[in-house]
Amino acid sequence: VQPPDRPLQAEEWNRLREGFHSPEIFEEVMLNNMVKYNSSIDVAKSLLTHVAKSNGDIGYNLLLKYLALCVQQGKTSEICDVHDILKIRFKILESGAYNLLIRGLSNSDQWRTALTLLEDVKKVTVPSRTNYESCIKAASRHQEMTLACELYHEMLAMDLVPTLDVLQTLFDYSRGTKDPELQKELFGILLYLRENQIYPHKAFMRSIKLWFESIPGENWRGHLTNITDSGECPVCNHQLEDSELTEEEYNNLRERIIRDVIHGTDTFRKTSPQEFEAFQTFVENRLPFDIVIDGLNVSHIMPRKMQCENLFEAVNCLAKNNARLLVLGRKHMLSNSSNWKREVMKEMQHKADFFFAENISEDDAFLLYATLRSGKHCKFVTRDFLRDHKACLSDSLTRHLFRKWQRGHQIAFSPSAGGKHINFSPALCYDCVVQTTGDTWHIPYKDVFEEKCSYRVPRKWLCLHQK
Repeated sequence: VQPPDRPLQAEEWNRLREGFHSPEIFEEVMLNNMVKYNSSIDVAKSLLTHVAKSNGDIGYNLLLKYLALCVQQGKTSEICDVHDILKIRFKILESGAYNLLIRGLSNSDQWRTALTLLEDVKKVTVPSRTNYESCIKAASRHQEMTLACELYHEMLAMDLVPTLDVLQTLFDYSRGTKDPELQKELFGILLYLRENQIYPHKAFMRSIKLWFESIPGENWRGHLTNITDSGECPVCNHQLEDSELTEEEYNNLRERIIRDVIHGTDTFRKTSPQEFEAFQTFVENRLPFDIVIDGLNVSHIMPRKMQCENLFEAVNCLAKNNARLLVLGRKHMLSNSSNWKREVMKEMQHKADFFFAENISEDDAFLLYATLRSGKHCKFVTRDFLRDHKACLSDSLTRHLFRKWQRGHQIAFSPSAGGKHINFSPALCYDCVVQTTGDTWHIPYKDVFEEKCSYRVPRKWLCLHQK
């Protein structure tokens, strides 16, 4: 139903309604389409006036759809009117109404009403991330930075993960601040990025740079750069932190992963105890490996080639320098199918050890076990980011060590530009997280390509140093 381009009289609405195949839902469909086509508010008002005169009042659902249109167009006066009507007619609103009201009012000069609504939401449930972020942005725009930071900390306390856009807002509206407390808050956000291995996008990174350069009397300068393979910053010649774990850290991490992740409740939903025991025996009899490969993951890298060809190329490439390889496969790879040629599989088995799990098994636990049992030198190859396994670790220190170990041991791979070969990116010898020495900050950020490849770590950095 195409909404009309002008307000209609009662008889005109009646004619449209009668011609509609389901008259009982005509008003809802019409308002939905007004939102879709961003119709004039006056057209929507004429429909609601008609409904009020015909039915005596306007239903909750129709009010909400009208509210959505008002919020979409930033009509503050109308949003306030709907807010007053809802407040009078309904004691408690559902989350959809609160979301719209908070979003609409926080973008207006009535933004403090949005804070009152946020308090109302807290009485019945945990506010959504969007609720908080609307209020944080409103407070920041009105230079109420202390309030904005309080709301940010409330979010974190409720385990709500802030978007990069709201963090960027805090930097954008704090430029030129002399307030040491506010500066401390923003440094804290950078350490939050470090702790959670979060990489800013380019726009956020620019905001961080401009904020540093605006700090009165401190002479910060920011430069975009690429860190050398050895981990040195070409701008300030600072050596970044090593990605290597100490012996004690490595042993603790290995024990925790084997206990909490591999022998935890999750693993045996994806494999059987008997199969995993057989795998452990297989590994212990062949230790140590230099590289453990997620065979199925690698085999799908170039869809136009046979899966066994992709894996064969990877094994050939990684077997150079007499590296000892373990390939984790599935039993269907032995079936001599169109994707898995028996002669190719046999040739590969001369260059690497293979373990073939059941087709329904998931091999992440196998991958982690074999890599960690092989020692600190062993690397692994997969495009998987292993987020689920990090989540199984109960404390933040172990999760941080897991990520650090992963960054220093995961060999990433991608198709070449022409799609004919596989490019392997060696694991980094330096730690790819936000780093600071006090008078320098090094912040990794993602470009557009890397945002599409979540398993990759950024190679682009912002170096901030004091002149």
